[in-house]
Amino acid sequence: MLAAAPAVGFVLFLARIPAAPAGAGIVVLTGGEGRVAEGLRLLAADPEARLLVSGVHHDVPLAALERPPGIDPAALAPRITLGRRAASTRGNAEEAAEWARAQGLTTLVVVTAGYHMPRALVMLRRALPEAQLVAHPVTPAPFRTPGWWRRPDALRIALAEYLKLLAALAGLAPPDPVPP
Repeated sequence: MLAAAPAVGFVLFLARIPAAPAGAGIVVLTGGEGRVAEGLRLLAADPEARLLVSGVHHDVPLAALERPPGIDPAALAPRITLGRRAASTRGNAEEAAEWARAQGLTTLVVVTAGYHMPRALVMLRRALPEAQLVAHPVTPAPFRTPGWWRRPDALRIALAEYLKLLAALAGLAPPDPVPP
């Protein structure tokens, strides 16, 4: 029995590793390199999944969005929604919550920059408390090099995001402006 304990422990450990179930919603928060391409990769890998790209400018068609090599967004178009209302992280969260509820989705894979993920999850949990959120961060170029925190441009981005996170935690994120 003592010899079996590590094996049982390992099985329990494996069972607790979160994974997005097939057919989950994928939500990409626009605003940085690699996000849309990663969302399309995830969508292509799961034939039951659906994708919301939140915060797309009203003039930008699907064909103009970033795409990974070997993946044709047009072939995936029936499972893609371009969200065009969001102008902020709070707007992304509200748009994603509305879309997820309309689609009947209870699990969302959230794709955004790693430095943006904590604030995005705070806002999404407020807007959609009933959903399971699975973080799927991408790493933008300024954060890929060792010692990135010594680079003023990366440090400035991180500090600004940290201050926005503090404001979000305090409930101070303003709503998106109402379009004319």
